[in-house]
Amino acid sequence: MINGHDLIARLIGSWSYGINVRTILFRVLLAVILAAFIGWERSSKRHAAGLRTFIMIAMASNSASMVDAWLMETKNVGIPAISAAVVIGASMISVYTILFSSRNQIKGLTTSAGLWTCGIVGLSIGLGFYTAAVIITIVMMICLSFLPRVEGYLKDRSNFFEVHLELNSAADLKGFVATVRKLGMHIDEIEFNPAYLHSGLAVYTISLSIHSKELKRFKTHAEIIDAMQSLEYVSHIEEMK
Repeated sequence: MINGHDLIARLIGSWSYGINVRTILFRVLLAVILAAFIGWERSSKRHAAGLRTFIMIAMASNSASMVDAWLMETKNVGIPAISAAVVIGASMISVYTILFSSRNQIKGLTTSAGLWTCGIVGLSIGLGFYTAAVIITIVMMICLSFLPRVEGYLKDRSNFFEVHLELNSAADLKGFVATVRKLGMHIDEIEFNPAYLHSGLAVYTISLSIHSKELKRFKTHAEIIDAMQSLEYVSHIEEMK
């Protein structure tokens, strides 16, 4: 176990080193608090896995690592088998948060990774590695809160992007392709979306790349999409995030 080598453990005292009632209560409370921060951030953005899910994942991994630590101290067990099983279980649960929307978008990857990381945070706390758990949580919150803005900035200036396109008729696709080429863009891929088959619209997922120097220099993706939305045969168009 980490124990006295951990900065936070040294600060709060030697009572936090071993497995006893006080450390169990402290580690459970710390796991709940740190997981709650992450779960609250996900819940605030209306993701499926929220506060309760993240807390439960942290609690399970925290409990598993404490049981493993106790077994290794008192029963000479050399392999943290329970912790390994919990990590596998957390990764399996996180997989089920990944969804495919009707627009062929993959959703839930960040939440899935967050659940897995939250399990690692719980394991760290259960082993007495409090400093690592706190640092991981802080870095994770920074990633979840601020990096989406950076990603959005970079994506909006990328030469490649995807759009969800709804045309009034499949016959209008030819005109749309011709207009895109005139604007200085190239269509890399067109995929028909069968989810809207009986909606009366022709719906596609289209991958675009910008070749025009003028577009690259002066236009954002939003401005390009606004221009294409003005076409009379385009019912709706939006960038896929």
